[in-house]
Amino acid sequence: MTPQEAFDELCAYTLQRGDAAFIHQHVVDAFAAQQADANTKPIKITFALVGLYLLIEKRWTGKQAQRAHMQMARRKHAWPTFALPRDRGAITPMDVLAAPAGAERDAAIHRWCREVWAAYSGSHEAVGALLREHGVL
Repeated sequence: MTPQEAFDELCAYTLQRGDAAFIHQHVVDAFAAQQADANTKPIKITFALVGLYLLIEKRWTGKQAQRAHMQMARRKHAWPTFALPRDRGAITPMDVLAAPAGAERDAAIHRWCREVWAAYSGSHEAVGALLREHGVL
């Protein structure tokens, strides 16, 4: 199974849940940040890092992160370029998918998010500043 196939299955899993916290957003953000490359648009990386910041640093739900994304997108903006770390965590979408559905898989999603966010440690301050600049924090 490829990372993309595992991500697609995780998306199906999280979207079927219909949970109020919208854990799906965390899956989207972790995957985007972990898989980004030189061809990835700055807005995609920015929003992924924003979502991870809000989850890990502020304990926001996926629904709250989604609202922050919408608030930030209202303004036309030249999105920053973030350095892409070589190592973006050992946890993969396949590892997350291997966890039993329910609380264990949700916990695996959160571990994955923490690991990907930690890999971008050099960008943490800039992401926080961007959120303050946009009035999210």
